[in-house]
Amino acid sequence: MERLTLLLSLAALSTTPTPTHSYQCNGPLVSGLPPTAFHSSSVSSDSQSPHYAKLNRRDGGGGWTPERTDRLRWLQVDLRERVEVTAVATQGRFGSSDWVSSYALQYSDAGRAWKQYRLDDSTGTFPGNANADGVVHHKLSHSIRTRYLRFLPLGWSAEGWIGLRVEVYGCSYKSDVADFDGRSSLLYRFNQKSMSTVKDVISLQFKSQRADGVLVHGEGQRGDYITLELHQGSLALHINLDDAKMHPSSGHVSVSLGSLLDDQHWHSVLIERFNKQINFTVDRLTRHIRTGGLGDSLEVDYELSFGGIPLPGKPGTFLRKNFHGCMENLYYNGVNIIDLAKRKKPQIYSVGNVTFSCSEPTAVSATFLSSSSSFLQLPADPAAEGAEGEGVSGRWSAGFHFRTWNRDGLLLWSGLQRSERLLLLLADGQLRLTHYRSAVQSAEITVGQGLSNGQWHSILVSLNGLQASVSVDNEPASSMLLGDHAQLGSTVLIGGCPAAMANQGCRNPTLAFQGCMRTIIINNHPVDLYRVQQGILGNYSELQIDICGIRDRCLPNYCEHDGECSQSWSNFHCDCSGTGYTGATCHNSIFEPSCEAHRLTGSASGFFSIDPDGSGPLKPTVVYCNMTEEKVWMVVGHNGSAPVSVKGSSLQKPHVMKLNYSATLQQLSTLLHRAEHCQQEVLYRCRKSRLFNTWDGTPLSWWLDRGGERRTYWGGFLPGVQQCSCSLAENCIDMNYFCNCDADRNSWENDTGLLSYKDHLPVTEIVVGDTNRTGSEAVYKVGPLQCYGDRFLWNSASFYQESSYLHFPTLQAELSMDISFYFKTTAPSGVFLENLGVKHFVRVELSGPSVVTFAFEVGNGPVVLTVKSHIPLNDKQWHYVRAERNVKEASLQVDQLPLRFLEAPSDGHNRLQLNGQLFIGGTASRQKGFLGCIRALNVNGLTLDLDERAKMTPGVSSGCPGHCSSQNRLCHNRGRCIEKSSGYVCDCTHSAYGGPHCQKEVSVSFESGTSVTYTFQEPFSVMRNKSRQSSAIYAQSSKSRENVAFRFLTTKAPAMLMTVTTYHQQYMAVILAHNGSLQIWYQLNREKQPDVFTPTQHSLANGKLHRIQLHREGRDMYVQVDKDINQKYRLSTDRELNMIRSLTLGKVTGRAGVDEEVLQAGSRGFIGCLSSVQFNHLAPLKAAILNRGSSLVSVLGNLVESNCGELADKSSSRSLSDHTDGENRGKERLKNSEQSDSAVIGGLIAALVLVALSVLAVMLRFLYRYRLQHSQQTPSVKEKDHPSQPELNYRTQLSLHSSIRDSRKEYFI
Repeated sequence: MERLTLLLSLAALSTTPTPTHSYQCNGPLVSGLPPTAFHSSSVSSDSQSPHYAKLNRRDGGGGWTPERTDRLRWLQVDLRERVEVTAVATQGRFGSSDWVSSYALQYSDAGRAWKQYRLDDSTGTFPGNANADGVVHHKLSHSIRTRYLRFLPLGWSAEGWIGLRVEVYGCSYKSDVADFDGRSSLLYRFNQKSMSTVKDVISLQFKSQRADGVLVHGEGQRGDYITLELHQGSLALHINLDDAKMHPSSGHVSVSLGSLLDDQHWHSVLIERFNKQINFTVDRLTRHIRTGGLGDSLEVDYELSFGGIPLPGKPGTFLRKNFHGCMENLYYNGVNIIDLAKRKKPQIYSVGNVTFSCSEPTAVSATFLSSSSSFLQLPADPAAEGAEGEGVSGRWSAGFHFRTWNRDGLLLWSGLQRSERLLLLLADGQLRLTHYRSAVQSAEITVGQGLSNGQWHSILVSLNGLQASVSVDNEPASSMLLGDHAQLGSTVLIGGCPAAMANQGCRNPTLAFQGCMRTIIINNHPVDLYRVQQGILGNYSELQIDICGIRDRCLPNYCEHDGECSQSWSNFHCDCSGTGYTGATCHNSIFEPSCEAHRLTGSASGFFSIDPDGSGPLKPTVVYCNMTEEKVWMVVGHNGSAPVSVKGSSLQKPHVMKLNYSATLQQLSTLLHRAEHCQQEVLYRCRKSRLFNTWDGTPLSWWLDRGGERRTYWGGFLPGVQQCSCSLAENCIDMNYFCNCDADRNSWENDTGLLSYKDHLPVTEIVVGDTNRTGSEAVYKVGPLQCYGDRFLWNSASFYQESSYLHFPTLQAELSMDISFYFKTTAPSGVFLENLGVKHFVRVELSGPSVVTFAFEVGNGPVVLTVKSHIPLNDKQWHYVRAERNVKEASLQVDQLPLRFLEAPSDGHNRLQLNGQLFIGGTASRQKGFLGCIRALNVNGLTLDLDERAKMTPGVSSGCPGHCSSQNRLCHNRGRCIEKSSGYVCDCTHSAYGGPHCQKEVSVSFESGTSVTYTFQEPFSVMRNKSRQSSAIYAQSSKSRENVAFRFLTTKAPAMLMTVTTYHQQYMAVILAHNGSLQIWYQLNREKQPDVFTPTQHSLANGKLHRIQLHREGRDMYVQVDKDINQKYRLSTDRELNMIRSLTLGKVTGRAGVDEEVLQAGSRGFIGCLSSVQFNHLAPLKAAILNRGSSLVSVLGNLVESNCGELADKSSSRSLSDHTDGENRGKERLKNSEQSDSAVIGGLIAALVLVALSVLAVMLRFLYRYRLQHSQQTPSVKEKDHPSQPELNYRTQLSLHSSIRDSRKEYFI
């Protein structure tokens, strides 16, 4: 198996590894050039010729200015030789109103085949000047080696026109170059038979004319090898350090890096290996990899080959495709290979024709820029181009090479006789040649596949009499009959149709072609694109000639959390399926950060996915959340939950048990840091087995903490030294020892302890060493890690001075950033958060009583998003704010108001550069400070500790005043706490419960034929999709998620408990089968059989009250029945219930497309009692009671309120550790089954003490009641209940639009 550790990083490297200069590489390169070194697309006048375009020069017209009719607009500088360029500067034309406000920079080795320079954030636009005389310098983020530079004005003076003076800075550059023609190579032969190295460094630069070819290869007889090769334009490194015969494939590693490297421009490669560690760098992208296996050295026999793998004994024969292109500065472990070859040293053997100057490519490329208006119009027969209006009959052909990322586009159009036409399309990555005989009659053939992969592909279209054919990539052609002899019109259109040709039937079917083309041949005549550019041949629009502007927008990959990147010509898309994240760049976790957060959504006990660092790098993990009345316990299990008996171990050969948890140590560390309290029970029973040596105190058994450190204490919340719980409680059986086991008795003793020092938890390893004596034995069991509380959900601070603020380290948010928090205030305005850079900034503020703004600057100009509420936000109630910015979009969400969303420019700056401190509640200028409370401030998955920072900051206090600010659960079961002037009130609108604290069961008795149907106002998915699903707000929701909970009591089966149907004939149903067993049906894909799950085999129609909870996330479904059954199931698909139509409780009739067993249960309905029904955000049973007559709720039959919910078992759910590990899936603490005489005696003594205490209690009770009758009592006014107002609100605001809210967003507690 391969062992790969990949870390993608953008190193601050140059385009090629920069040699160390003994001088600064920043000298001026233009000022001394002769006039002949300057060229331009045009000149406005002789006095404004290009050679006047030197920085600070005033002669002539004071700079270069092109003609106003010039479509190309470029200034070219010939630096006379290849140099290293590190900076550029621009200036407007002297004494004028002409300057360039923005420009692009292109470079080339030969004055043709240009490439655009892009900054590290992939932006190709340089800011220019704001006046004619100021100088704007730009230091290049990575230097380039080139001879020719072109400045292309993109924006210019609004007062005048283009005016430009330039300077280029850098230094000379020397290199050794070798040219390989695809049939040649260089062999570097060692002085000995083989070379074994533990350290290797290979560096080179290359430019290639082909997408495939071997650059470096070496191998040894034992199976070692190293190969560096181009494969489909990407550079692949294969290396093996192991003996292939003894350890096949164990030490092999392969990794690919880079893309579009066959662009005929220079690329740098650096391979650094030390033992197993390898750093592989291509251009500015680095991967760190580690080989597997046992070997540390690379053993290569005889030679290393460069440019190909020659076959031994057969000169000129190669095993794989050879490299075709140029290499320069090729070094192997400090040896200059090309220099040795040039000097014909004996270590170098040349195979084939290797020359020492780089030949330039002959093909000229063209870039089609626009998907709507690009086209190239050419004569159908270039040899007879002067004969206007004449067609071509007989044989005709057209061929070209193209590369693109777009799956669709028009490639070629040609008119035929009698309004017929021939159309070649790229359709879904395939070629489709269509012959239109008329508007309703056509014939077509389709060839190729995957042609939108960014690689060069060749096309040949031929007409020969009655036949048309097309072939791709030199594959055999596919043909079709035309019906008549084809006669072409005079014009062929490539890439698109101009508007003027619409009357001739040439229209872009969907998109024009967007990509690169080269080697265009019409009727066996190569097309000279330079003549097209000069206007001599044909016509064109939105075309760049002599450059291929294709980019790989997935490199680097901006899709986070293993999201899959795909791209078009102008944009990229992240597929977040199966990652647990959502958003435009898979930045936002769909899971809650803790069990405490799950409780606030109304969830009951069960298994949940939690993501403790949100959008941070850690992946989500599955834990058990045990929701008790007092606390919410998070339980993380491991592989050693069963009791382990140990015999025969010694200090020299101890028993060792490694514990592997269901979460990684990094995840556990984050979970522990977030929790208020954590503990782990270690049960330890012993018989004649000590924990410590009683003579010198040497530990004989110990455990390792999460950092791998040895620990010798066995109980307590503070780390002790060599002590057990009995020592802390001062009740050890022998007070001479700190542990019961150290008494070394023949009887079973107990040293069970509860570890609760969070910094050491969890236990990762147990070591037992003293069970090798006769009769010695130890039994231990390590319980699961258990934690409760969430320190960050209620982490808050109060700001009561406008000049006060909290400050934190600089926000690290170059490419992506999410900020979320809650606030409450009475002030009309104030800044929540601000972080500044030199030019960039980010700010979130309350800019008005009902307005929140999110503003930032990344170099494309300030961006401001504003959300305005219809109600004041300074109402002293909690309000939620979430702002997100990434390379694709920015968004702002306030409470449940419509999302404000803005797409980022596809070619703009995308890196947010900040360097100041992060200010919370104020600004660096101490103005516009915020007055009020902020809590749960989360930035990129990390919650800032406002509470702790506030303790040391004047003008700020930790915590927030008010009833609803506390972490105590004042409102239950999704109830919302609302502050009042003299207390609080619970809004139970979104709860299935009622009452003052949302704890009162809402129960209904169903009779035969009774049903309750809740009809959604409009398709649920449509409502959710009114805002972009890729936006930040959907970081908190999952498309395929259901949360269902209810109680029921019945004696009848089969029965329909609940069914949910959609407009797409999907459904979910919960039924009782004929035998009374519970069944859950999911029909999400009509083309497949439904998923059916049976959590219980026994009958639930037994007259007892049962509680059902169902929670689905994607394909995973968790079901809990009562307190005993917890099951996880896997659905066949992760599709959502798309466009929900209705939810029905009880009898269902006439549902087409529903399976027979479900129909039978639906026709029987439900007879019995239903209680506290919840489906996601809805409480349909409660809605039926409170909203009779509503158009949304339909009730058939007799519906009677009942109190069957009060029959529920009121006992709180026990901790998971109180359940068994067997069929009921719980955990049970070990109990000592041995009964001793001392226990009996102790019981008698306890009984006597109990009797005495009872008598004393009766006396105290009598005295208390006597005093109570004589004291003046006043009723408490701690709480003021307003049960009617939330219910009235529910009646008047039932509409789905106001009530829709994902269960994850119940934050207003």
